[in-house]
Amino acid sequence: MYILIKKGKNIFGDYVTEKNTFLNIDNLTEESFGDIRENAVENGRLIKQAFEGSFDIVVKKGYCNGKCVVFANCDGLCNSQKIADNAIRPILSYKGELPEDSPLDFIADRIICGTEQKKETSLDNAIMQLLRGTLLIFLEGQKECIIFGVQNIPERAITEPDTEVQEFGSREGFTENIKTNLTLVRKRLCTTNFKIEMLETGKTGKTRVLICYMKGRVNPDTLEEVRSRLQGLNIDMVLGAGYLRKTLDTKRKSLFTMVGETQRPDTFAAKLCEGKVGLIIDGTPFALVVPRLFIENFQTLDDYVNRPFYAAFMRSVRILAFLISVFLPGVFVSIGLFHQEMLPDDMLYNIVIMESNTLFTLTIEALIIHFIYEIVREAGLRMPKTVGHAISIVGALVIGDAAVTAGLIGAPMLIVVALTAICSLVSSDVYQPIAILRIVFILIGGSTGLYGIVIGAAVFVISLASMTDYGVPFLAPLTPYDKALFRDSVFRLSNEKLGARIFDINGLKMTKEEGKNVNDA
Repeated sequence: MYILIKKGKNIFGDYVTEKNTFLNIDNLTEESFGDIRENAVENGRLIKQAFEGSFDIVVKKGYCNGKCVVFANCDGLCNSQKIADNAIRPILSYKGELPEDSPLDFIADRIICGTEQKKETSLDNAIMQLLRGTLLIFLEGQKECIIFGVQNIPERAITEPDTEVQEFGSREGFTENIKTNLTLVRKRLCTTNFKIEMLETGKTGKTRVLICYMKGRVNPDTLEEVRSRLQGLNIDMVLGAGYLRKTLDTKRKSLFTMVGETQRPDTFAAKLCEGKVGLIIDGTPFALVVPRLFIENFQTLDDYVNRPFYAAFMRSVRILAFLISVFLPGVFVSIGLFHQEMLPDDMLYNIVIMESNTLFTLTIEALIIHFIYEIVREAGLRMPKTVGHAISIVGALVIGDAAVTAGLIGAPMLIVVALTAICSLVSSDVYQPIAILRIVFILIGGSTGLYGIVIGAAVFVISLASMTDYGVPFLAPLTPYDKALFRDSVFRLSNEKLGARIFDINGLKMTKEEGKNVNDA
């Protein structure tokens, strides 16, 4: 990646006299300090040098029975009271002799109080741990240090998820703290089969990513594929779950993705029990799940709380809303332009009267009103909440009514767009592909009629059926049909039958009740 450095004053007030140049930021690497030195004061000096006098880096020197001890921490990320009571005061007030063979082990085991501590020989790794809220303890004559956990990182309280609102179930949602998120999942999976692996991604940010899975249920090939893709990630920083989505999803040219996203720890735990791989990213209140099937976009946690017949009804409603949001505008435009004989005479007469007063064709009307809706929606999302509601009212009432009165938009088209907009919000996980597909089918319907709509729908279904990632078909269990998995698709069986029946995920057959591989039994 290259950035342009222009001649003149930059944003920091420095004046660049050379002509415009390009700087390759991919070649910028941090200074390496190698291993920890025996001189404790030298280690403290190198830490100060690394941060070039940053005021939040605190380095303190003291003595423990005549030996120099250096403490280093990042103010604001640590608990100052815990540092003083559990580390600095006990070490500096110790009057006994330190053993010659392993003084650091003696300090860690007998003097300081804390459960989260380890030793480190690399100064670069020690500095990275310092930035995560730990205390570094260097002792004169030792080529290693103690990393003492005293984190006090500011974090948001656990609140109800904003994107996955449920009528029943837990009100807990993921936060930006990786340990808090792991705790929310761990308390729901009280089993030794729940495994966690940690990786660091990003050349500069060193963001921690937790790979979560259920041993005995996850497909080993899927787990290895996820692990290899993350290890091969070449990116400068990972600031959100979206940074990893492109790496985990090989079908980048498709509008749909097989990488799921959730803000609910209970949903995340349920997906792990189904044999999927989950990712928790530090600093992101969303977790990723792979692979994600198409039918899962129309399933919610409430479906497993409500009775099966009502769950099947609601899933059917969501699927119908998806079809309406994608095809209705295009079908309306195609019928109005090419297939007027399909409408009743009274309805056709009313539509002709209303559309005769407008300036544009049905295709242009549909595109204009959809773009206006997307603008209003984006403004409502980005503006403060107090102003966002006012924007929605202005967009829905003032602009819509004024457009119809002025003859810019016909009332029938406004009704179609309003119904389409409401239906597209029923399944928010697929809103982005819906917004694009809606415009595509408007253009197809306005140029080729229903024949083009049918051909476009067939191409759309074939493209979904051809999607396969991690060895799992995107439209499973609809195609290829699987009777065992079909019990939890559009219709679902009772919770007792769901837990006792054998199911198959990518060739790994197991019972959901026992969580063991049936093929190995």
